[in-house]
Amino acid sequence: MPSAPPPNSTAAVFTRKMPAARAFPRRSMKRLILLLALAAALGTARADRPNILFIFCDDLTTQAISAYGHKLKLLETPHMDRIAKEGMTFQRCLVPNSICGPSRAVIQTGKYNHINGFYHNGSRFNGDQPTMPKMLRAGGYQTAVIGKWHLVSDPQGFDHWHILPGQGAYYNPPMIRDGQQVKHEGYTTDLIGDFSVEWLKKRDKTRPFLLMSQHKAPHREWAPALRHLGWHGGRQFPEPETLFDDYTGRGKAEREQDMTLEKTFTLLDAKLTPPPSLNAEQLKVWNAYYEPLNEKYRQAGLSGDDIVRWRYQRYMHDYLGTVKAVDENVGKLLDYLDEEGIAENTLVILSSDQGFYLGEHGWFDKRWIYEESLTTPCLARWPGVVQPGSTCQPMVSIIDFPETFLEAAGLPVPADMQGRSLMPLLKGSTPADWRTSFYYHYYEFPGPHSVRKHYGVVTDSYKLFHFYEPEVNYWSLIDRQSDTHEMTNVYDKPEYAAARAELHAELTRLRAELKVPAEDPPEAYNRPGSGKAKGLMKKKSPGQK
Repeated sequence: MPSAPPPNSTAAVFTRKMPAARAFPRRSMKRLILLLALAAALGTARADRPNILFIFCDDLTTQAISAYGHKLKLLETPHMDRIAKEGMTFQRCLVPNSICGPSRAVIQTGKYNHINGFYHNGSRFNGDQPTMPKMLRAGGYQTAVIGKWHLVSDPQGFDHWHILPGQGAYYNPPMIRDGQQVKHEGYTTDLIGDFSVEWLKKRDKTRPFLLMSQHKAPHREWAPALRHLGWHGGRQFPEPETLFDDYTGRGKAEREQDMTLEKTFTLLDAKLTPPPSLNAEQLKVWNAYYEPLNEKYRQAGLSGDDIVRWRYQRYMHDYLGTVKAVDENVGKLLDYLDEEGIAENTLVILSSDQGFYLGEHGWFDKRWIYEESLTTPCLARWPGVVQPGSTCQPMVSIIDFPETFLEAAGLPVPADMQGRSLMPLLKGSTPADWRTSFYYHYYEFPGPHSVRKHYGVVTDSYKLFHFYEPEVNYWSLIDRQSDTHEMTNVYDKPEYAAARAELHAELTRLRAELKVPAEDPPEAYNRPGSGKAKGLMKKKSPGQK
């Protein structure tokens, strides 16, 4: 099957102006608000309208949550596991575009990025469009978002917002509270947890709520809380089987990325330099832990694979240490629901904007259609609705969250949303027409980590995807049944001809159904340097190749 026409060349974007964000008709928005207000009026007497607590992380991956039973057993997460034990574990929750801002735009709108306009981390969210929080608010819910926002424009549809600017800092973060800049002292994960509980205590308790408690952690550069320095007791973490992947069997895109522990790990990543936001007292504690270990590393003169192994161990201590703080703050919120007696009528969903590589294929970060970054955690609890200790095997997605929240609240789900409500699955029933395939599309090139643009279709058994730029233009087919680590492109093997044809047809169907343009529009192109995190300039560590 011939490929879709390639989008305009990368070079062409540099001569174009980025168009203004698409406007949304005021008349349509007014009609929607009127409809929601009517639904709210009809439902005000309903005592069963649940509160919604959405706990959202940045770069949290299933390998780091003990409820998912990863074979390396990297970390115990008792509070996240409590959600799974008392609710449902979704085994395969997929993201449409594995990167921070675009995933958040999907959850706001229930639409893919080519519809909501937020393609990559250099985009700006058009908050004038219909969003799930606006609909819940118009339907009688009080709404708040606390923590990482990462959509550039100010939040709309919230009674209260208290957000980090951009990526935010792990320590002593500046924040924006209802439009006013504020500065806080402390560890950001703890602050987000505390501010979330504080809002719950002060809310109007006669009305249901949507609280989006959104953590920065465990985003790069993985700075643990001071109390968690050395939390692992010197444990040597087991290595993933593909830590030293040489990308044989795949193509130029996989070989020429820039996200390896070998080549991309910076001084800040390795904690060979401390985070710049620490105050003097925090820095003293920080250095007391890291500097003796760093000096030992400097004296060792490591080279080759030994450097990669050292970095992997440091990475696991730091990344998993940040997850420990998230887990503790999940517990803080669950405990508050119990203390107030509202746990029984609160839908809790914990998830992340995407999965993350913990050394698989030698990588950290996300972005790819490969499984570790495509699949994100999803745990849900709703007493009396969700069977405790249950699991869900069918493919779901973060694009399903807005529809789920609206249906749970008894509000209409707009027909132009592109996900499906998880309510039947939460109740233990899988609709006969539930999805068996899923569309993925990544846009951010050029950009951090140099992962090439690609789109594709995902099923339980296969992945078919296309790197579609003129200089990197090829198809990949992964057989997930025989190649669980996704190491070999079998696209050209004759024995896969039937599967290849079927997947091409399904990909064409999905692109048409989702109204994906044949060519990327100008706003889908990433400007050189946009989206780069401050303080993460590439610097060679001592002994780095």
